[in-house]
Amino acid sequence: MNTVRKSQLLQKRRWRIRKKINGTAARPRLSVKFSAKHIYAQAVDDDNGVTLAFLSSLDGELRKKKLGANVTGAKELGAAFAAKAKEAGITSVVFDRNGARYHGKVKQFAEAAREGGLQF
Repeated sequence: MNTVRKSQLLQKRRWRIRKKINGTAARPRLSVKFSAKHIYAQAVDDDNGVTLAFLSSLDGELRKKKLGANVTGAKELGAAFAAKAKEAGITSVVFDRNGARYHGKVKQFAEAAREGGLQF
């Protein structure tokens, strides 16, 4: 019962955030998701329903580093995602924290992406 309520509240937070932000081809939505073990990040063009860039802690070189879903893993993945987004021609994004508080690992991911050259 308790876990059902928590997931419902998380979904409400996601909807509340998504009401306010929208990704376009010029400025895609940078959605970041932290599971218990891994981190997933993608740049999404909501107008066309297309993912422009995707990176997770499960990808090749990052998997060898054994990044966890913690602050240090978030820093490395944020910098790596910024580099991948630049290769795809993305310079400016709208940040979607996916219902999580802008604190700790979410904040570190965002700051590392900014240092990597993404603007948001």
